[in-house]
Amino acid sequence: MATQHLSPQAARDSASQAAQATQDLHSAQRNVRAHQRENGHSHALWLLAVLAVTLVVGLLVSLVAPGASAVASPAAARAVALPHVVSAAVGQVDPAAPAPDAPAEPDAPAVTTPVTWGVRPADTVHGTDRPNYAYGLEPGTSLDDAIIVSNYTEGPLTFRVYAADGYMTEAGELDLLPAGEESQALGSWVTFEADDVTIEGGGTAVVPFTVTVPADATPGDYAAGVVSSLLVENAEGVSVDRRLGSRMHLRVAGDLVPAVVVDDVSVTYDGTLNPFAAGSAVVTFTVTNDGNTRLAPGQSVRVAGPWGAGAQSAPRADLPEMLPGTSLTRTVTVDGVWPLGRVKGSVTVSAEVVTAIGAADAAPLPVAPATGSASTFAVPWSALALLVLVVGGVVLQRRGARRRRASDERKVAEAVAQALKERDEQPVA
Repeated sequence: MATQHLSPQAARDSASQAAQATQDLHSAQRNVRAHQRENGHSHALWLLAVLAVTLVVGLLVSLVAPGASAVASPAAARAVALPHVVSAAVGQVDPAAPAPDAPAEPDAPAVTTPVTWGVRPADTVHGTDRPNYAYGLEPGTSLDDAIIVSNYTEGPLTFRVYAADGYMTEAGELDLLPAGEESQALGSWVTFEADDVTIEGGGTAVVPFTVTVPADATPGDYAAGVVSSLLVENAEGVSVDRRLGSRMHLRVAGDLVPAVVVDDVSVTYDGTLNPFAAGSAVVTFTVTNDGNTRLAPGQSVRVAGPWGAGAQSAPRADLPEMLPGTSLTRTVTVDGVWPLGRVKGSVTVSAEVVTAIGAADAAPLPVAPATGSASTFAVPWSALALLVLVVGGVVLQRRGARRRRASDERKVAEAVAQALKERDEQPVA
């Protein structure tokens, strides 16, 4: 086989072309790497910009949003009802104020002209200038007292006088059984000499009554009201029973066992759209006076995450005075609670026994505090959504980078192949 010899010039040209092809290959590789670095830097800067904007917006919303302070519900902010406070339905209210409506009795005449009258406890051996009635009696004993009814109108008026058992409304106020409903406790222990009393215009009558405690009465506190009632015909021609009266409290001597119970505790969590702000927890619970004395209770609510993390407390708030056997349901909102996966709401209720009349120097009766708790899930949905977006962006960026790297590698390979092909195709001199 014949051997082909290259001239010195052809050899130099071939070497120059090979060097140029190698230089072109290295240049293409450098360009690809520079392009990859620019793409990587631009995507990293894009992710950092997104995170920075999100952080700034979250911080601004956190500063504008209300602080993480624990507050109690409006109902819990009321002060303890004092023994002399009376409800709108019975007590020393403005005589001109309208009284609650009640079914009219068929045999009672209705008054059609505007009327005003007033009632107050009479000054007796049991006290003077009293806001209401309060007694302490042994089972099987009795006492006599009186109520003053004043007629402020010009003509005579006939009032029905009676006593009715007291009960607590859902708002925590003392009210009386409606007219016609039979009393079972203290209201049935009060008797009047007559059911009706007629008072001349501008006149006043002292109406006596007797309180008799049954011999088998259970020791403890009882509530009722002494009422003056008048049927009044309103503008629509409907007769309504308007009542004014004074509250009556009685403590029957014996073993006093005060007790308070907390149950039906539930807690719900309300998060925010801002992933950098805390949410709030709503705690609902029921307090029951499970003893036989009047109680002045107070509540405290605490919400915390696992192992007490991020604990927030609502300040102690007084509840209305509670009669034996009554229950109140309350709801407290605690702000500043972070979504830590699971939060626990704890309720503590302490109480004091309302001092009986004539026993101011007696030792106070202790009341064991009652507690209750419940838990709920507190998931940081906003933070999780932000995390998913960030992770998704990173994953998409990495996938795009891999696709671009593969594309660049193909281009490099094609450039190398093209350079080698052009070198091999150079004519040989």
